[in-house]
Amino acid sequence: MSADGQQLLVALDIDGTLLTYAGELSEEVRAAVRAVHEAGHHVVLATGRSVHATVPVAVELGIEHGWAVCSNGSVTARLDPALPEGYEVVEVITFDPGPALRLLHAELPEAYFAVEEVGVGFRMNKPFPDGELSGRQQVVAIEDLAGANVTRLVVRSPGHTSAQFHDLIARTGLADVTYAIGWTAWMDVAPAGVTKATALEDLRHRLGAPTAATVAVGDGSNDVEMLRWAARSAAMGHAAEHVQAAADEVTGTVEEDGAAVVLRSLLA
Repeated sequence: MSADGQQLLVALDIDGTLLTYAGELSEEVRAAVRAVHEAGHHVVLATGRSVHATVPVAVELGIEHGWAVCSNGSVTARLDPALPEGYEVVEVITFDPGPALRLLHAELPEAYFAVEEVGVGFRMNKPFPDGELSGRQQVVAIEDLAGANVTRLVVRSPGHTSAQFHDLIARTGLADVTYAIGWTAWMDVAPAGVTKATALEDLRHRLGAPTAATVAVGDGSNDVEMLRWAARSAAMGHAAEHVQAAADEVTGTVEEDGAAVVLRSLLA
């Protein structure tokens, strides 16, 4: 429990928050996450990662039982090592990627496009750079990516900056979807209105956690709504200015184990 005996719902981004961008997890962050989890709090990984890329991180952190919000809120999973894959998907929200795919492909004909297959991997128009996507990867024709509703459309254009992606969205008027642009020229397109925050709010109701007992830590543009949702939120020290502005406080960078500082304060 926290210092006042209250059980908290603690939502944690993964990449750039718990793990460095090189995928490294420090012992200090690992120990802090484990301490909060073992104190009886709901530690929820809230990430843009697919569920099959999230579960190994949860296991490494010692969170074998609990919950994860994946694919930027489109997928919610219950973690349990007794289950065949170590998890079960309890909520999936999908959309038709066709309109966004056709619009963005017309503007970025050389870009990488992929759609997520929950619990399996991705279908893509051409192989992504090594290590950028997980699970089974199947190359198909660009028109075949729009054959069914999906949880997420990924757009990767190495020749463009994040700022150029923002300009593109403003110019094309991409509508009826939610999008998040990463620190590289990477964009996740999701169902309209779906974010980490919407999934976490549904999970808060499921767990019976009070609004005042919510905490969030993140570093990216896809964390802004989550930071605004939580009763206490912390942005990482290396986060962009607009991300820090959405949070109640700013902690250290990922290299400084900033997430561990916030987590330890929950037990003080």
